[in-house]
Amino acid sequence: MKIVVTGCAGFIGSHTCEKLLTIGHIVYGIDIMNDYYDVKQKEKNLKIIYNHKLKHNFIFEKDDLITTDIISRTKPDVVVNLGAMAGVRYSLDYPAIYVKTNIEGQIHLLDECVKNNVKLYVYASSSSVYGLNKKIPFSETDSIDLQNSPYAVSKKAGEDGATLYSRLYNINTIGLRFFTVYGPRGRPDMAPFKFLKAIMNNETFDKFGDGNSYRDYTYIDDIVNGIVGAINNKNSKVCEIYNLGNNNPISLNNFISTCEKVSGKIAHYVVKPIQQGDVPVTYADISKAFNDLDYNPKTSIYDGLSKTYEWMLKDHLGVENL
Repeated sequence: MKIVVTGCAGFIGSHTCEKLLTIGHIVYGIDIMNDYYDVKQKEKNLKIIYNHKLKHNFIFEKDDLITTDIISRTKPDVVVNLGAMAGVRYSLDYPAIYVKTNIEGQIHLLDECVKNNVKLYVYASSSSVYGLNKKIPFSETDSIDLQNSPYAVSKKAGEDGATLYSRLYNINTIGLRFFTVYGPRGRPDMAPFKFLKAIMNNETFDKFGDGNSYRDYTYIDDIVNGIVGAINNKNSKVCEIYNLGNNNPISLNNFISTCEKVSGKIAHYVVKPIQQGDVPVTYADISKAFNDLDYNPKTSIYDGLSKTYEWMLKDHLGVENL
């Protein structure tokens, strides 16, 4: 199949492109290459894709998902929208960017899909849409009326847009609520990267709260398998949303302890108050994805952090040039 992937140079996007190429698909990737985090990491991600044995099936364009016409030009079978402005805390300071990229971008891509008779539109949502939901584990049928950040609101609006377009124009849409994705090439603003990097360099990091918050950390390979499962779904007409988590949340205290175990070093941190926009727990009920998408995460937090730490040692200490 021909598949358009937005955000292809990012963390999840680049891993997804690698997997799709390995399976045998033709991938058209776009990315605006913004500087929300170091563009050099995105350039390294692209270089990895360019070194893939099936690199001839990958076409990259630097492009903005809000205005791109790549769908009209390439006529893909599937569009996978992984491009977005990420970051809960950043969204509190710059909410307008999230409206423009995550909502306007979603609608533009849906418009393009309708005009070009795209078979399936798969898009990234987030566990953040559950906000202050107190029922655990989080299920796709839960009410999601208590988002706690502009980022979460933008993702909820993206889901609403996809549902609307599916109803109005009969387009197949699948939204995937990612739960705290981590792994090699992970975003540097997220806890796994920040904590491991600080521990690796014997530096001090900030620990927010008493350590009893919980996150459902999900390893990148498991997430990518979920994306592929969505692409391969057999339903002729779909408008669905799925949780993609690990179904095994871990407390912040245990997470830091595991970082210490995989690195063989002691963590040094300063305790600070809970930050605005944070939620106390994320915990995914993945039974729906298991049944419909054959989604079955297999990577433990210890194994996932070990692989992440190994990559960081190679990539950030100059042992290996990507």
